[in-house]
Amino acid sequence: MELERAREEYLDYLAVERGSSDNTVFAYGRDLARYVGWLAEKGVDDPEAVTRALVEEHIAALVEVGLAPSSVERAVSAIKGFHRFMVTDDICSAFPTSDLPLPAKPARLPDVISVEDAERLLDQPFPKTPAGLRDHAILEVLYGCGLRASELCGLDLRAVLLDEGLVRVFGKGEKERVVPILGAAVSALEDYLDRGRGALVGRRPCDAIFLNARGGRLSRQSVHTIVEKYGRVVGIKGLHPHTLRHSFATHLLEGGADLRVVQELLGHSNIATTQLYTHVDRTHVRRVYLAAHPRAKQ
Repeated sequence: MELERAREEYLDYLAVERGSSDNTVFAYGRDLARYVGWLAEKGVDDPEAVTRALVEEHIAALVEVGLAPSSVERAVSAIKGFHRFMVTDDICSAFPTSDLPLPAKPARLPDVISVEDAERLLDQPFPKTPAGLRDHAILEVLYGCGLRASELCGLDLRAVLLDEGLVRVFGKGEKERVVPILGAAVSALEDYLDRGRGALVGRRPCDAIFLNARGGRLSRQSVHTIVEKYGRVVGIKGLHPHTLRHSFATHLLEGGADLRVVQELLGHSNIATTQLYTHVDRTHVRRVYLAAHPRAKQ
């Protein structure tokens, strides 16, 4: 079941990357199980086939059965978050809840950190151990290439062409894209490959670039733990891998990058998905306007 698989991925995202409480994950899981089950009864399993009319019909059904308003609001929040996740993670392009006036809390915009915070995070002193070199490379590559945690974990040695400054990434649906890897990300990755990875290699050969202490492929949850740990060291609480991806996109847009270029770098099939990242860019535009226009401050 496509929608059921997507539901499980979303709940994993909430628990691992968003750090949502067990109660929230459980409640959202129950609401979305009811929603996906209801859609299945309607013969809908493809995320692309979910329409605004179906979403509205489901919400009306929740009200009709006498669900408490607070429970309806939570269910609506779960549904909106679920569809936003599927678009953001490129599971589908259909976004039936994008402009739907629902009784839910305002949609949460992607979390980002400032350029200054990114520099503090990446310039902090990392341990000169194999794990420390690995962790530094992980942070630099996540921020420098805009990868998802799952894409980073899936990187194999043959995917990185450091001499050409490129990395081959396999995203959602095994879609391949080529992303530049330059500057600090290249330096940190070369350092790890030259002086760190060899010490982590286990008895069984593994093609993965990023290895755990047993020599196996690093897990998505481990990446989350690493990112959160180093964020906490420099005072950034609750830092997640996806925050670095959001920051990568936002900082490129603030620096003048074309939206279509950012779309390609992120691996989005739909430009509307990339536009989710322009919220901070609007703030940047306002700052530039205030600083540049001769009568803006009068």
